[in-house]
Amino acid sequence: MSFLTMNDLAAPLGLLRLLAADFAGLPAVNVDVSTIFPNTLELVSHDDFGAFEAWRSALGIEADSVSYAEQSGGQTRVLQAETDHTGVRLRLTAYSHSHSHQDNAGEVAA
Repeated sequence: MSFLTMNDLAAPLGLLRLLAADFAGLPAVNVDVSTIFPNTLELVSHDDFGAFEAWRSALGIEADSVSYAEQSGGQTRVLQAETDHTGVRLRLTAYSHSHSHQDNAGEVAA
């Protein structure tokens, strides 16, 4: 088994530093850098598709490259897009509750 060092994560961490400087005014999102995918930086927004859209636009990701899915029986909507940025895979993900999920009484919430 090989062990990674922090140097092995230098590329995505460097990209994070660059994005923080270049896009300081964009909405804050969760950040994930993983030893499982050491050349990937993931930016994740929860309950805010607007933040996803702001980042997508700033990163120059084409709208038609965004994928849409539902999970948790249709209760959660998911947007995802990926791009290569300075040699790092940059994954942008957003989760939001569906507007048509059912409440405890069994009625459809608006």
